[in-house]
Amino acid sequence: MTKRTVDWTALHPRDQAPAAEGLRERKKRLLRRQLSDVATEMFMERGFDAVRVAEIAAACGVSEKTVFNYFPTKESLVLDLGEVTLDSLQTVLAGPELSPVEAALTILSRELADITTWLGAQDDPVEAKAAFLRFGMLIGSTPSLRAYQRDMMDRQAAAAAGILARRAGMSPDDPEPQIAATALLGLWPIQFQALRRHLDHAPTPEELLDAVSADVRRAARVIGAGLDAFAAAGAGVETAGRSAGESRASAGGA
Repeated sequence: MTKRTVDWTALHPRDQAPAAEGLRERKKRLLRRQLSDVATEMFMERGFDAVRVAEIAAACGVSEKTVFNYFPTKESLVLDLGEVTLDSLQTVLAGPELSPVEAALTILSRELADITTWLGAQDDPVEAKAAFLRFGMLIGSTPSLRAYQRDMMDRQAAAAAGILARRAGMSPDDPEPQIAATALLGLWPIQFQALRRHLDHAPTPEELLDAVSADVRRAARVIGAGLDAFAAAGAGVETAGRSAGESRASAGGA
């Protein structure tokens, strides 16, 4: 087994202990954490394609089938944050109390806080920063991981378009929710680019969080006006539909 250098799974919200957890659930969560940790370290050391799932299973003392019971694909062993983002979009973005941009910023803020908290919790912050950058390089240099990310972004965009369409009374196939979803999802690459840019220059996790948040909010302001116009267009469609229905009702009564 490879030597563990950082606690990777603190980055994965699904691996954090819930408020109420039974013994069975705890064992499953800890095994999932172990599988992800060991896989990440092995991939970082030898490369993604050079490591077989059977080797990860053996290092953790379980069968290969058990690994796939927890992670449906080899890629999801290290890239499960996309599923968490998808879940968040389906709950936070669907709520009417926040505008689409505010909802996206809420999700991004949570994810950024997870990362900066993780950095602050590591024994060696310098090594943790270097490992985080190497992890990004691993993804960027591995075609199957990049493809997995693209597929996940397509799923996220489709989900966001459907939610935005429902909020505006439109069809998910209409151009407005399609471009609105694309714009919103574009904030995620901005956040990760800002993380890489500020990682070496922010002395503390708190300063890193502030610097990255500022960049993301600058980008959000650029798309905010367009998304406000989209919301107005949706309201216009709804108003027009009501007016048409009222006109038909009046004509029928006459």
